[in-house]
Amino acid sequence: MENKVIDSRTNREGDMTRRRRECLNCGERFTTYERIETTPLLVVKKDGRREEFDRRKIMSGIQKACQKRPVSIEQMEEIVDRVEKHFQESGEKEVSAVTVGEKVVKELYHLDGVAYVRFASVYRDFKDANEFLSELRNFVKNKEDH
Repeated sequence: MENKVIDSRTNREGDMTRRRRECLNCGERFTTYERIETTPLLVVKKDGRREEFDRRKIMSGIQKACQKRPVSIEQMEEIVDRVEKHFQESGEKEVSAVTVGEKVVKELYHLDGVAYVRFASVYRDFKDANEFLSELRNFVKNKEDH
């Protein structure tokens, strides 16, 4: 079937193109959607298992860390977008869960101190209160220095 493109539009995210087409034989018009096909990014867990990068898991962790904090859903989504984009642009096919967690920790560090400490305490799996207090002291000291 031969057709011609009448109109093309890219969505806001830039990852999909909508094309209006017309069949050259019968004149009927139809729409196609084209997405950029990417190789899935795999996350290597601490126990060696591999699973596909999942935005929802990152968002869930960020939401828990930001609970009852003055952080909007949009700000949380922007963090997830930046983290995902960072790893997609890195060209790596696999990334460790530790590396993903560190990227999220860095993003939260600049956004909200309480959310940062909450996420870091779960993610870094502090063994006792002293490790937690040490992280908190470093955070407060660094914020005071800047």
